Amino acid sequence: MAECVRLDSSTSTHTMDKSITLPPDEIFRNLENAKRFAIDIGGSLTKLAYYSTVQHKVAKVRSFDHSAKEASSDKLYEISVQEEVTARLHFIKFENAYIETCLDFIRDHLVNTETKVIKATGGGAHKFKELIERKLGLKVDKEDEMTCLIKGCNFVLRNIPHEAFVYAKHADSEFRFQTTQPDIFPYLLVNIGSGVSIVKVESEDKFERIGGSSIGGGTFWGLGALLTKTKRFDELLQLASKGQHTSVDMLVKDIYGGSYGSLGLTGDLIASSFGKSATANKEFSQEDMAKSLLHMISNDIGQLACLYAKLHNLSRVYFGGFFIRGHPVTMHTITYSINFFTKGEVQALFLRHEGYLGAIGAFLKGAEEDNPNQYSWGENYAGSSGLMSVSPEMNPMQRARSGTFDMLEMDRLERKLVNLPLLQDPSSYIPDTVDLIEDALAREYWLYCFEDALDGVVKRAVASQPDMPEAAERAEKFRQKYRHKLQTLRQQPFAYGSLTVRSLLDTREHCLNEFNFPDPYSKIKQKENDMALKYYQKAVKSLDELSWEERQFALVRGVLAGNVFDWGAKAVSDVLESDPEFGFAQAKQQLEERPWLIDSFDRWFERLKGPPHRCALFFVDNSGVDIILGVMPFVRELLSRGTEVVLASNSGPALNDVTNGELQILTERIAAMDPVIQAGLSEDRLTLVQSGSSSPCLDLSRLDKVLANVVRERKTDLVIIEGMGRAIHTNYYAMLSCESLKMAVIKNSWLADRLGGKLFSVVFKYEVPDGQPSQDSAAS
Repeated sequence: MAECVRLDSSTSTHTMDKSITLPPDEIFRNLENAKRFAIDIGGSLTKLAYYSTVQHKVAKVRSFDHSAKEASSDKLYEISVQEEVTARLHFIKFENAYIETCLDFIRDHLVNTETKVIKATGGGAHKFKELIERKLGLKVDKEDEMTCLIKGCNFVLRNIPHEAFVYAKHADSEFRFQTTQPDIFPYLLVNIGSGVSIVKVESEDKFERIGGSSIGGGTFWGLGALLTKTKRFDELLQLASKGQHTSVDMLVKDIYGGSYGSLGLTGDLIASSFGKSATANKEFSQEDMAKSLLHMISNDIGQLACLYAKLHNLSRVYFGGFFIRGHPVTMHTITYSINFFTKGEVQALFLRHEGYLGAIGAFLKGAEEDNPNQYSWGENYAGSSGLMSVSPEMNPMQRARSGTFDMLEMDRLERKLVNLPLLQDPSSYIPDTVDLIEDALAREYWLYCFEDALDGVVKRAVASQPDMPEAAERAEKFRQKYRHKLQTLRQQPFAYGSLTVRSLLDTREHCLNEFNFPDPYSKIKQKENDMALKYYQKAVKSLDELSWEERQFALVRGVLAGNVFDWGAKAVSDVLESDPEFGFAQAKQQLEERPWLIDSFDRWFERLKGPPHRCALFFVDNSGVDIILGVMPFVRELLSRGTEVVLASNSGPALNDVTNGELQILTERIAAMDPVIQAGLSEDRLTLVQSGSSSPCLDLSRLDKVLANVVRERKTDLVIIEGMGRAIHTNYYAMLSCESLKMAVIKNSWLADRLGGKLFSVVFKYEVPDGQPSQDSAAS
């Protein structure tokens, strides 16, 4: 959320004047490259949407042609930083009072726009039509409000994980974010504006208004203004939050002296809204009347929504509209009503970006020629303000403060993302092991941990660009932005959906990219890859000299030892910084002896005595020793057994994780000195595929569609997940429909203690799904 400041007080006669500075790098970002606009104007808020092309730096690797003596050194590949253009959607929400100033700002900063039309929706689109056309020189093309709303809702549900949440006022975690469903349809959308519209949505283009009511937000506002003399909607809610409805409402116990047992009615149930006002000879407070009114309207809407949900057999009911607007008071009363009338069978669901639905839908209508739904999109945490608390108790002035803007940015992803086909139940899959919103101790530790690591990240970012004198300045801006994000999450852990170690890591990567540090660890990875390659043949030779039984354990121990080399873990990075000679042998010595913290090795060993797997999907982790001396010998053994192997690596950089571009070069080099790897490649039994991720963690519900197709085509029956980020922070409890192997070394003392282990404890988790016939007695 950005607050704007006055530019020229002489242009206005009052204190909160409308002449404000709108820094483009904070609010209307990248406006000079805006290509298409849409606007949704409501009764009090305007939501602007536009599409832009964003230039940012990406790190690319290119193999040296060693046969041609192209390289003057022994380096395997060169690193170059290149400019790349990607698409971004911007959504900005601000008060209608500032619409003229904002339109002036947009007009003054438009440079490359090709559009001649602005799509518009909302009740204010007609009112401001002439102003928009005059200011921007664009023709206003009005779109149907409900169509835009539905399109916007479908878009956020499909593209933003943890978009929907249940609100539980008295729980430790008020916001309980829901897992994105593979199929978002059908659902019921209850849009509470001035009145209420209830819409059944069955597909992308099929929806029907099945009911509604004239008693909605306008009723609450209008009657509230008559009862309290308060004209502002948010002030009315603030009054309601402080009131006691029991002073005004007649309860069951007021009539019957207690509960009405034969009808199942508790004594505290409202029997008559405002029932006491007709008989009591006293004045009622504005707060109590506002609270009674809020309950009356909410209960009526809740019952209506429940009846339609039951009539149409729908279990997902989303609530939106200006009556909701993220207000805890309204969300609580709606939730209570739904729980009461359905006895908990239907949940009231709210949306993080509910206020943007109309603008998103209007934009999508204008962008149909580009077919934006053919792509996957991801929220850019660096440019989004998140779900801010609007609780009147926490910050009474927040909604009333002028010049306040909310932002949402969505980046178009290069790859279409889908579920891993081997998830046992995609609808119940939760990637993250710990929800930091619910676990306050873990939240405090990890927020401290990420802030404590910030100096090291800044130092690494600057060191990665020694030839760029302005790198230090950009790194300092990164520090400030990421620290601000951490401070926001301390106060409002729910700001970006579920708060997890994964989301903290991803936010950091987004902020690094924001300030053109695409791959701070590129040179470290290059150096470690070059070094590890020199020892590959020796490592393979020593493994080949072992007996079959000894080799299976040595291979697993090699993967685990390689996984120690993780620059994302402070305990390891401190060692690697202070002791450059720390190597593979020393890493093996750091591993705990068996029995490990989680130890399924004996079952895995017995499984290896059975028939080979058809195909193994291996999600790899770090560059250098990890991939070259740990993973590749393990892959080599699988190939020798007759198992096909698919190596899935990151599409983009994250910490010192190996990327697909780097892995392609490394594998070619290894193949040149290893006939087993060479044969695997030439016979198409070893395949390298992008995961679609640029994160140190792994979300199996958002993987490259190409990878998912390969998994199906190869009839994959073994999934191997390596590393602390992918196998412990995420996917520790992931249930797959085939055999799985999760391997990691715990390189964080606090996490190790949480799991009952110690630093460098080992997790080796071999799992066979229930009901799958085992290949051996030990694994059954």
